[in-house]
Amino acid sequence: MRTRDTAARAARPARRRPRVPLALLLPAGLGLLFLVLPLVGLLARAPWTTLPQRLAQPGVLTALWLSLQTATLATLLCVLLGVPLAWLLARVEFPGRRLVRALVTVPLVLPPVVGGVALLLVFGRRGLLGSWLDATFGVTLPFTTAGVVLAEAFVAMPFLVIAVEGALRGADPRYEEAAATLGAGRWTTFTHVTLPLVAPGVAAGAVLCWARALGEFGATITFAGNYPGRTQTMPLAVYLALETDLPAAIVLSLILLTVSVAILAGLRDRWVGAP
Repeated sequence: MRTRDTAARAARPARRRPRVPLALLLPAGLGLLFLVLPLVGLLARAPWTTLPQRLAQPGVLTALWLSLQTATLATLLCVLLGVPLAWLLARVEFPGRRLVRALVTVPLVLPPVVGGVALLLVFGRRGLLGSWLDATFGVTLPFTTAGVVLAEAFVAMPFLVIAVEGALRGADPRYEEAAATLGAGRWTTFTHVTLPLVAPGVAAGAVLCWARALGEFGATITFAGNYPGRTQTMPLAVYLALETDLPAAIVLSLILLTVSVAILAGLRDRWVGAP
């Protein structure tokens, strides 16, 4: 049997590689150069000889630790709120679902600074909810670490919702129907059947969400400010270092670049489908 299969595979005509039109090679090469050249410039100007000492500086470590903390907390908040929202959009028919989906994706195209202004108008001391939180509970969100988490979650949640909704739409609903016929309740079906089915989508969405939160700048500086040790994340530290210490800005940029490349490389097979 193996001999026949081998012979059959050998008899098949070899798959020809598609010929690339010459008219596309030049713009494709220029596009690749346009995207890669700035990264090459960053690597070329990096202070490699003093890199360990600069990475050990208190300001760099503080910004890095704060960024990791806030991005992780923002991702947890997005998972807590975004997974049920994605399930609602994927599984429930209700009036205005298209409008809700459009509103969920607005932060993807909204300028981050505008998002920060919107957060101030809602959660500021004189905002729609911020004044009530301040008067009732004494809670103030702007210019605090909690404000950083809120700003990062606002801009990052659409990545999670889109990934999880796509996974839910691609999952076979027959497993959920079988669980329901066996007497499982809606919550049991969701936790024991639906979530395991879409776990890869949730994981991919959470990783993208974390990466987006880690690199957030506009909404953070507008809503939370730029206070070292409290709201100064790595992108904000890069912005500040550009004015005083260019090598420090390059070092912080290298850290963000390394994280971004690692995440994209890890998700390459899932999102691109390339070998």
